[in-house]
Amino acid sequence: MFRLWVRLIEDNHLVKDMVVEDDGPDNRTKKIKRAIDEACTAFDLPRPIWLAATVEEFKRHDKCRFTQDAFIETIPFDYMEIQVIP
Repeated sequence: MFRLWVRLIEDNHLVKDMVVEDDGPDNRTKKIKRAIDEACTAFDLPRPIWLAATVEEFKRHDKCRFTQDAFIETIPFDYMEIQVIP
């Protein structure tokens, strides 16, 4: 079972969160992208762009933050954080 926790943080407070689960046969990368798409649809947000620093942080910690730099449109929060739940 693959689970990804998606959180929206503003002023160091949790604004919204959700856990996306995926039991499909796809590889981990596809599951992550599909989970982010599902969360962005649920929160009515644009999809973030994976910057090089974001990819490295995620590889190292199974957790990363998408700040305003990763979004084309203006976001109404400080950052979106994703974390794989073991």
